[in-house]
Amino acid sequence: MIDFGFDKLALIGAVALIVIGPEKLPKVARTVGHLFGKAQRYVSDVKAEVNRSIELDELKKMKSDFESAARDVEQTVHQEVNAASSAFEKDWADATSSLGSSPLAEPPGAAYSDTPTYQHPGKKWRLKRGAVPQWYKQRHGVRSKAQSAAARVARFRPPGQKAPR
Repeated sequence: MIDFGFDKLALIGAVALIVIGPEKLPKVARTVGHLFGKAQRYVSDVKAEVNRSIELDELKKMKSDFESAARDVEQTVHQEVNAASSAFEKDWADATSSLGSSPLAEPPGAAYSDTPTYQHPGKKWRLKRGAVPQWYKQRHGVRSKAQSAAARVARFRPPGQKAPR
C-alpha cells in the first residue's frame, strides 16, 4: 500500500492550499472526505459479500457431504433389514415345512385339549375410570365434568336475576 507519512500529507495540503485557494479548500476537503468514506464502505461491502459467498459455498459443500452420508446410512440400514428379513423368511419356511411334513398333521394344541389357550382379557383401557366411585364423587360434590366459568356463574345465579350486559 501507499505509505503516507506526516511530511507527505503536509506537502499535499500545502499544494492543495496554493492550487485550490483558501476559500474553496474546506468544501473540497469535505467532499474528498465524503468520497473517501463512500469508497471505504464500498470496499467493506465487497469484502463482506465475498466472505458470505465463501461461507455459502462451504455450507453447500457441508450439506452435500451430510446428504451423501445420510444416503449411505439409509442404504446400509435397508440392506441389513432386507438381509434379516430374508433370513427370517428362510427360517420360517424351514420351520413351517418341518411341521407340515410330520405324520401328525394336527394343529398345535389339538393333542393337549386340557391345556387352556390364551384368551385376551378384553379390558377396555380407554374407558377406565378413576379409583374413586362415581356415587362418592356425587355425594361429596366433586366435579366430574369440565365447565366454563361463565356457565358455572350462570348455573349458580339466584333465580330471577338476569346476567349483566
